[in-house]
Amino acid sequence: MAKQVTTVSEEGYSATNEIRDFETTIDATGEEAPDTLEALLAAYASCYVPALRVGGEQRGAGDLGRVEIESTGDLNDDDKLESVSFDIRVEADVDDETADEVIERANELCKVHDALKSDLYAETSFESGAF
Repeated sequence: MAKQVTTVSEEGYSATNEIRDFETTIDATGEEAPDTLEALLAAYASCYVPALRVGGEQRGAGDLGRVEIESTGDLNDDDKLESVSFDIRVEADVDDETADEVIERANELCKVHDALKSDLYAETSFESGAF
């Protein structure tokens, strides 16, 4: 099984992404749409929500109710992502020990968390004169 996204940029730094029957725009400058790192943070947190929900069920916290994640991506001097932090708020009343277990399980389940490993690189090919 594979996932496929087609990204097209006619000019400038904005790109349209075709994902199945959906379309989203990402603008590297952040002027016309979320920038690339904001899109990454959104994808990471969006993946982390269901991981938290499953982790809550599996680790005895039950239904977490409303889940809100404030994602922060700290940048280095080259404006590249240096670290990510999540401030997680849930509606359910969960003790600290159980919360730690839920987070540990969410880290195991979140596919974006797993994808951010240092040994994952895109294999590339380059075709000139294609259009």
